[in-house]
Amino acid sequence: MVDERNPYTSHALENEPAWPDAPGPYLFLLEVSGGLERQLLEGWIARNRPDDVDPGEVQIADLPQTRRKPHARMDPRLEAFLNTDDDPLLVPLRVVWLARVRDGKRSVGLRELLTFGDPRDPDPLRQRAIFYFEPERTRIISGQTGRQSAAWKAWTALSTGPQADGRSFADHVAHHAWLTLERSERQLRGSRYKVPKFPRESLIERKSFSRGVAEMARAEGVPYKDMARRTGRYVKEIAATHSPYVIDLVTGGVHWLLNKAYVGVFYDEQELAALYGMSQQFPLVFLPSHRSNFDHLVLQYVLYENGLPPNHTAGGINMNFFPVGPFLRRSGVFFIRREFRDNLPYKFVLRQYLDYLLERRFPLEWFIEGGRSRSGKMRPPRYGMLAYVVEAFQRGSSEDVILIPVSIAYDQIQDVGDYAAEQSGGAKDKESLGWMVRAIRSLRRRYGAVHLRFGAPISLRTYLAENAVEFPADVEETRSPAIPKLAFEIASRINDATPITAISLVALVLLAEEGRSLTVDEAMDRLRPVLEIVARRDLPMTEKLDTTNRTQVRAALDDLVLHGVVTRFAGATDTVYRIGPDQHLAAAYYRNTVIHFFVNTAITEIALMAVRTKGADDHAHAVIAEALELRDLLKFEFFFSSRDEFEVEIRFELQDHQPEWRKRLAAGDVDSVLRGFDPFTSPAVLRPFIEAYQVVADLIADAAYHGTIDEDQLRKDAMALGKQYELQGKIKTPESVSNVLFDAAIQLTHNRKLFTPGPDMIERRLEFADELRRYVGYLDSISAIAAVRDAGLLS
Repeated sequence: MVDERNPYTSHALENEPAWPDAPGPYLFLLEVSGGLERQLLEGWIARNRPDDVDPGEVQIADLPQTRRKPHARMDPRLEAFLNTDDDPLLVPLRVVWLARVRDGKRSVGLRELLTFGDPRDPDPLRQRAIFYFEPERTRIISGQTGRQSAAWKAWTALSTGPQADGRSFADHVAHHAWLTLERSERQLRGSRYKVPKFPRESLIERKSFSRGVAEMARAEGVPYKDMARRTGRYVKEIAATHSPYVIDLVTGGVHWLLNKAYVGVFYDEQELAALYGMSQQFPLVFLPSHRSNFDHLVLQYVLYENGLPPNHTAGGINMNFFPVGPFLRRSGVFFIRREFRDNLPYKFVLRQYLDYLLERRFPLEWFIEGGRSRSGKMRPPRYGMLAYVVEAFQRGSSEDVILIPVSIAYDQIQDVGDYAAEQSGGAKDKESLGWMVRAIRSLRRRYGAVHLRFGAPISLRTYLAENAVEFPADVEETRSPAIPKLAFEIASRINDATPITAISLVALVLLAEEGRSLTVDEAMDRLRPVLEIVARRDLPMTEKLDTTNRTQVRAALDDLVLHGVVTRFAGATDTVYRIGPDQHLAAAYYRNTVIHFFVNTAITEIALMAVRTKGADDHAHAVIAEALELRDLLKFEFFFSSRDEFEVEIRFELQDHQPEWRKRLAAGDVDSVLRGFDPFTSPAVLRPFIEAYQVVADLIADAAYHGTIDEDQLRKDAMALGKQYELQGKIKTPESVSNVLFDAAIQLTHNRKLFTPGPDMIERRLEFADELRRYVGYLDSISAIAAVRDAGLLS
């Protein structure tokens, strides 16, 4: 009966649902958080009940209040009504509180969040204020309706299936009602808050989880209760616990930080929407490059701005410090340990958690490089998380998984100074509250723009089928060769999508000068042939760089001056620019972000110079052979194609720079083919790596290192010898003196078994040092030819 004096029963709210179009009896399942919500829902029932429906056919029960509690008390009326033979129509109802409309869309401001809390989850007092003064923000929604008999049939089938969760029938009905209400609310609010509710409890309640706990308890000979307690701790340690309030709060803070540091984030909205079109069928896995602590925040912000759900992001346990850790966890980050190889219960929990996320098509994210790149170029991929996802796919968690390579590029980043210090031997700053405050304070100047690009997505199902992969039972313990191959394919697609910035090209040409200063006009002259290569090969750029536009080139130089990477000197006739003192590693960072586009060109130049120096019977074959040797030397630095594809790429380089290369090499005319490469890129692109390798090669060839080698001491000695070589002029590029490059050199020496004792170990080390010395000589020769050409003495 409608009481005309009662506003809760007499006044319809905006866009109310209609009475169910099905005969009774009816069991309305109300989810309420207080007296006002109960009055609104009961008022809706009274107001909308058709005249031909007898009041006795309408029953009401409460759903467990899950807004804040994972295990609220079950309403005894619900269990009682479900035990009757009436077969009622189950109708879930909920009150939804909306945010205010701002600039044409409903959004929550950071100030409002910090002042009053979440407006979509108001306390009882604010609920009444909203209802009386802003009634358009109050909605009633209905979940999916269905007969009790259908729910019983579904519960019976589920309770014996592989995804059984051990719920009683009443729990099943309540949970299904809650899920359908969530879907209805998501249609109203959008997918931005599509997050799991109480994932820890949902995970532990799965039968597969309790079965696994029992098996481990038996295997380790401990009580089930003890193993359950241990795995429960790991679930709490790992799982993210999304909170819409914290998602809004964190994203509002990210928006403030981005506005403070960058002019904007640029990406293709249609491309992003197309990617999310696939998420209706399969889970998405975002795999971004890792250059800055902003990376995850940038992607999270972009997804939020487009009304898309936040990713479940794997983060290092080092970021789980107060107060950052709790905020990150509630905005979607799940923390995993760096090492857990021998901890079987921990690995079990992680596997179960990934199965849970993939089954429910929640999007995943992690950095395939593991940590941030300190050098600017992609780090070698880490295989652990990828192997776990492949394994979950094989267990049938999803019919397919879509892997999305993501490049996040910056004009400049605040971290570059810290990276340069670490490469020079400085200690890495430990993540802490003080570290975070210092990082925010460092955002005093603008760093340009952020550029988000998506590489070609990879269907995991298709990739594994096309590569005819057969996996062992335990992917992690006996890792399939498909995992490294897939990881390298992802990294290559990230590189392919990475756009070239004006800053990166200016850094490239300045570093190529080996200490000389350039005017704006000279920088434009150096950039012109590089940009011709970029245009000819249709390489991605953040913006079209016009070398006839002095303002554009000067702006890129001045941006580097602003952050201290480049120095500017106003002379009597012109202004000149050069890399600043002790800033070569910072400049190299920006160059290295796009270095992969020029590596094959640089390798081809050195291969030609090697053949020119040594001679050969078949010059064309010899050039390919020399290029393959360089590919092997640099395999821990760059992502090369397969051997056959690489040979095709080298032939393309020769054809691109000298269309008559075959005929000229057949005639022994290596010089004319080499001169077709203009400008020479190898001194700027590869000299730092080869010089760093030479330092390590010279050290291990020395008599002092003929015994057992302490690698930590070797790194310290490499830094000292590198600085000595730089002062002596034996190293021409200061960025060669880098711990990152020394580490790669040590990795190469291990790969070549130069640390393995044997009768010929010393001889092989000497041969390695001679090999590096030859390559340095080839680079010196190329630089000399470039100097003669720049002087106008060679066409």
